[in-house]
Amino acid sequence: MSLPVAEVAGIAAGCAALLAAVAAVAALWCAARRRARRNRNSETGSSDPSTLVEWGKGGRSSSGPPEHQGARQFSLDELSQATKSFSEANLVGLGSFGLVYKGLLLDGSVVAIKKRIGAPRQEFAEEVRKLSEISHRNIVTLIGYCQEGGLQMLVYEYLPNGSVSRHLYDTGKSSMTRLEFKQRLSIAIGAAKGLNHLHTLVPPLIHKDFKTSNVLVDENFIAKVADAGLVRLLRGYDDVGPSHGFSSSVYQDPEVQSVLQFSESSDVYSFGVFLLELITGRDAACLISPDSRESLAQWIEGHFSSNELIDPRLGANFTSEGMKEFVGLTFQCLTPSSRRRPKMRLVATELDRILETEMSLTTIMGDGTAIITLGSTLFK
Repeated sequence: MSLPVAEVAGIAAGCAALLAAVAAVAALWCAARRRARRNRNSETGSSDPSTLVEWGKGGRSSSGPPEHQGARQFSLDELSQATKSFSEANLVGLGSFGLVYKGLLLDGSVVAIKKRIGAPRQEFAEEVRKLSEISHRNIVTLIGYCQEGGLQMLVYEYLPNGSVSRHLYDTGKSSMTRLEFKQRLSIAIGAAKGLNHLHTLVPPLIHKDFKTSNVLVDENFIAKVADAGLVRLLRGYDDVGPSHGFSSSVYQDPEVQSVLQFSESSDVYSFGVFLLELITGRDAACLISPDSRESLAQWIEGHFSSNELIDPRLGANFTSEGMKEFVGLTFQCLTPSSRRRPKMRLVATELDRILETEMSLTTIMGDGTAIITLGSTLFK
């Protein structure tokens, strides 16, 4: 029996409406999945590659830390082969833990190997295992360790562009990269997200030795915090105060000397010194005389309207609004009172906002359209 034409048309319309509804639900579900993936990336501190790849040196963008497999125990023979018997040609630096070598493992992995004299200790191995569990895009991954032959060694992922200080300080070396303002903001964002991740661990991990030389950059200049938890390996496991050579650092919160206790806030102060170096392009230790009682916050306030504050290599490739907000955030991090400093989570959020505004302003107006002016209103 055939159906009337009107009824057939009604059924067809109903089917079409149903298909449209299904398609709409599917689209909403896909959008929700995309948002969830973006949120997960945000929660793990992933930087937006679109704001970073323009400064890359070629190759694929960094996709995050190596896949976590737990701390690996290396033999002395393995690491000796990887560094060609710890040859001087493979020596790439000297850090607080000791000499640093570039190594090539048998599986083709390029690593950084830190070596010092030390007797084997079980607590050392246990602490390394804990630290190797930290996996984050903006933290240098600790791969493993070795305790043989009267030596202690740590094996980290290798970052080809080294420390930010290598590219920031005007040393005249041809190997350094000129860091533009937006690139410095991106580096600051990565470091802030890495440090914030340490503070959100349970229990929180205080870096205690954060400084510009401990911010490394990969092939695309994505920043990663290095040496997280290293102070505990160097100074024991019950330390509370600034000892063993760390007390004289310009990066150290002056309040630590009086309260004899590191905290999340003391890391924020150290981060403020790092931001100041991104602004000036100079080692903070050279900004104030060792005999001066002037704080870094007072130095910023006194030099904001002069030509001594901003790195001349930046030229006019920034907006006055962006630089003013960047300096203001630095000033907040360096506030002498630890209770008045922002949390690292808020610092990272503010840096994200400053970069987003800077990108939008320079897209509309072009770089160099605004010159930094007197900043007395910043400190009212």
